[in-house]
Amino acid sequence: MASKENTYTKKELNGYLTGMFGQNLIYNIVSTGLYFYFQNVICLPAMALGWIFTIARILDAINDPMMGTIVDKTRTKWGKCRPYLIIFPGIIGVVTILCFINGNYAEATSAAQKTLIVAWAAVSYIAWGVCFTVCDIPLWGITSLMTEDENDRSKILGLARIAAGIGGIGVLVVQIAQVIAGIFTGKGYSQAKASQYGFIITVIIITVIASVLFEFAGLATKERVSQSEKHYTFAENFKIMFRNKPFRQILISGILRSPIQLLMLIAMTLITYYYANGDFMNILTKDEAGNVTGLNISILVNLLIIAATIFIGQFAAMGLTPALTKKTEKKTLYNIYSIGGAVPFAALFVLYKLSGGDLTSIGWVIATGVCFFLAGAAMGGINVLQSVMIADCVDYEEYTNGVRTDGVFFSGQSFITKLAGGIASILSSIVYSYVGYSDKNIAEMNEALTQGSDFITYNNGKFAMAMFFLISIPPAIGMVLSALPTLKYALTDKEHTRILNELVEKRAAKKSNDTDENA
Repeated sequence: MASKENTYTKKELNGYLTGMFGQNLIYNIVSTGLYFYFQNVICLPAMALGWIFTIARILDAINDPMMGTIVDKTRTKWGKCRPYLIIFPGIIGVVTILCFINGNYAEATSAAQKTLIVAWAAVSYIAWGVCFTVCDIPLWGITSLMTEDENDRSKILGLARIAAGIGGIGVLVVQIAQVIAGIFTGKGYSQAKASQYGFIITVIIITVIASVLFEFAGLATKERVSQSEKHYTFAENFKIMFRNKPFRQILISGILRSPIQLLMLIAMTLITYYYANGDFMNILTKDEAGNVTGLNISILVNLLIIAATIFIGQFAAMGLTPALTKKTEKKTLYNIYSIGGAVPFAALFVLYKLSGGDLTSIGWVIATGVCFFLAGAAMGGINVLQSVMIADCVDYEEYTNGVRTDGVFFSGQSFITKLAGGIASILSSIVYSYVGYSDKNIAEMNEALTQGSDFITYNNGKFAMAMFFLISIPPAIGMVLSALPTLKYALTDKEHTRILNELVEKRAAKKSNDTDENA
C-alpha cells in the first residue's frame, strides 16, 4: 500500500478546506446571485444574458487549458499552485464586486445607455471568469500535490466537495439582498433602486469575508509530490488531455451533463418567485399601515423545505461517496448517480403538471422536496467522483508518460463546470425568451407582484411552468446521456491502485538516490 508519511497535516487540511469554502462563497455569489441580479434586478434581455454567459464559457475553453499549462510550468519556492492561491483571492474579490456595479436596463432611456449596461455586464463577467480560472485550477490541482496516499487524496477531495457545497450558502445573497432592500424601500426608494442597492451592499460584505477565507488555501498548505522537469506547450497539453482515454471519457460525460447546471442556475429564482411571490420578505405579514404583525408560516415552511432538501441531498451524497468508493467501483457509482439521478429530475415536471401548476400546499411541497433531495444527492455524488477520477487520471498520465500535468487535467474540471454553465444559460435564455420572461416584462411583473398579483398564475402561469421545465426535463436528459461515455470507463480501481503504488515506490527511490548523490 502507498505510504502515509508523505501527506498533509490536520492544520493544512483545515486551511485548505477554509479556502475552498471562501472560494465557493464567491463562486455562488456570481453563478446564482449575479444571474438573478442580471435577470430580475437590472432586467437584462434574456438572450443578451444567455449570450454573455455563453461567450464567457467559450473564452474559458481556451483560458482553462492555458492556465493549466501555466500552472504546470510554474516553479517557485512555494510550489506551482500556491503562488496563485496567495496572490489572486483579493483580485477576484474586487472583480466580483465590479460585476454588480451597473445600471438598470429597464430604466435606461436611450440605446446608448442600454448598450453600455449590457457591455459592462459582459466585460465584467468575462473578466471575472478569467480571474476565477487563475484561482480555481490551482485550488483543485494542489490536492494531488499535498499527498501521495490514495485514501488521503479521496478524503481531501470528498471534504473539499463538502466545503464547496457549504459555500453554496453564497446563493443566499439573493435573500439577504432583499432584506437589506427593505431598508431602502422603507426610506422611500423605488422597488428597483432598493433591490439594486441591497445587492451591492450585500455583495461587498460577503465578498470581502470570502476573499479573506480563500487566502487560507494558499497560506496554510504545502506541496509534497515531486514534479517532473519535463514541460509541454499549450498545444501539446491539448493532445495530452485527449489521448488520455479515461480523462477524455470524463470530459465528454461532463459536457453531456451540462443541463444539470440549470438546477442551481434557476433554483434561487424559482424559490424566490414561486414560493415567496418575488420577495423573501413576504415571510412577514403586515397590516395596512405596513407594520410587521407576524410570520407567514406557510411561505416560511415551504421555503425551508425546498431550500433545505436541495442542499441536504448534496451534502449527504458528498459525505457518503468517499466511503462508498472503498466498497464499490468508482465508475459503477458514477453511472448509478447519472442514470438514477435522471428520475427525480424528470419527476419534478410530472408533479408540476399533476398539481395543476400549484405545488405550494404542504403535500406537494413534501413530494417536491423529496425529488430535490434525490436530485441534489445525484449532483453531489457525481461532483465528488469527478474530482477523484480526474486525480486518478493525473496518476495514469504520470505512469504512462512520465509527467504530472495536474494543472492541465484539473483545468478540464474547471472547463466542464464553466461550459456546462454556459450551455445551461443559453438553454434558459431560449426558453425565457419564448415565454417573454425578459427585459421590461420582468420589471412590470415585479411591480405587479408588489401590488398583490400571484406569480403562480401571472401571465397564465407561463413563467412558472418555464422554470419547472428548465430544472427538470433538460437535466434528466443530460444525466442519462452523461452515462454513455463512462459505461466502459478505461481505468479500473484495481489498475489505479497498482499504478499509484508503483509511482510511490519510484518517487521514494528517486528521492533516496538524490540524497545519496548529495551526501
